[in-house]
Amino acid sequence: MTGETAGTDLPIAAVERDTGLSKDTLRVWERRYGFPQPVRDAFDERLYPSEQVERLRLIARLLGAGQRPGRVVPLSMAELQQLLLDSAPAATNAPLTPELQALLALVRRHEVMALRRTLNQAVLRLGLGRFLTELLAPLNVQVGEAWVRGEIQVFEEHMYTESVTAVLRSALGSMASMPRPGRPRVLLATFPQESHMLGLLMAEIALVLEGCECVSLGTQTPVAEIVRAAQANRAQIVGLSFSPAFNAQLLQRGLQDLRSRLPAGTEIWAGGTHPVLQRRAPEGVTPVPRLEEIGALLSRWSDSQPQPAA
Repeated sequence: MTGETAGTDLPIAAVERDTGLSKDTLRVWERRYGFPQPVRDAFDERLYPSEQVERLRLIARLLGAGQRPGRVVPLSMAELQQLLLDSAPAATNAPLTPELQALLALVRRHEVMALRRTLNQAVLRLGLGRFLTELLAPLNVQVGEAWVRGEIQVFEEHMYTESVTAVLRSALGSMASMPRPGRPRVLLATFPQESHMLGLLMAEIALVLEGCECVSLGTQTPVAEIVRAAQANRAQIVGLSFSPAFNAQLLQRGLQDLRSRLPAGTEIWAGGTHPVLQRRAPEGVTPVPRLEEIGALLSRWSDSQPQPAA
């Protein structure tokens, strides 16, 4: 199909980054299922309308939850939204407190400065640790669910993420982070095709609050570079963050590859609520579904270390 395209149409490389679905997968689905249906630019390159990208993001999340392409790719946007809600009943029953309602209202009204000001005030009131676990973690869930239900648009979700990221970076920069004796050096990263930074940043703050020395490589780092960085920084733990939409096969293969390249004494922690990690993480990988578990895991790590000779 050839025709004029809107300014919101995305090239295939951008769709791959946004959804975590590979270019080859998108082309196969186009032939096999008749979706997606990209238009073509003047150079005959594929361009994907924004509504198709939104649908692909839902499909990616459902694939991460264990659904098969043949079932979900042909579904309409409404059917995908309903299936995603049905697949996560525990999350959708999370209580919506007045504070969360007020923050969601700021997102919907596009009041960026008010949102950041309110979040900063919450950091001061609760302290960073409680802010992460008691406010931000449930707020992230509510924003994600509102997007699934069509109550928040993609640009509003991006605006929210950027606002939270700015607040967290500012808080991290102001922390007097002196590593505590007996705490590990932690290298933080995400795999290629995982562009979501928020979970990684939240994990870094939680680890620094626990007295760890952290080095973050940011997002989309190849496994070979993670290994090199772990060696150069003498990392004792490599921490990775995964969003629910990350391709399940890439997650499993990447973690297995990383495990085979790192020394046995270097632990791998995989954070997030990805279904693969909830069902059965690859051997030699420790799942970290909630930030609250970091303290107990660090205590376990300390207990496993050789004690200095008396």
